[in-house]
Amino acid sequence: MANGQLHKEGSPSVKYSDGFCIYSFRGVRLPEKYGKLKPEHWDSKWLLEEQNAELRRVLIQGIGYEKILRDLKALKLDTWREYELFEIKKADIEPIYLLSMTCPSAGFKHCHRVPPNLDAKEAITWINHGLIPDNFLIER
Repeated sequence: MANGQLHKEGSPSVKYSDGFCIYSFRGVRLPEKYGKLKPEHWDSKWLLEEQNAELRRVLIQGIGYEKILRDLKALKLDTWREYELFEIKKADIEPIYLLSMTCPSAGFKHCHRVPPNLDAKEAITWINHGLIPDNFLIER
């Protein structure tokens, strides 16, 4: 259990003596197809097939946006400095828009989901609660 929630990666979180198993990820019950594999082995294409919104959310959490961008061949919509804005069609009820960024101090690359109809600079402003990126960027 993690934080009082059933959680086990790649094997049942509960296994009964009759062989019945429960798979779960951070408190969400999973079908065996997902639960018997560790998240690093989950397939991004499952997002295109999964009808259950909660399971799609768990898949996105477990797979990670970077792998999803790569696997689902996200379309680059815009760039601004080290930021890139992507669109992934058919991965959820509506397209997913992601802003990919690289931390200038650590070099770590990560993504944030952003609302539609923004360019890259507007997406950065949205992520930073209205702070315009020109005011906080560090020049190299």
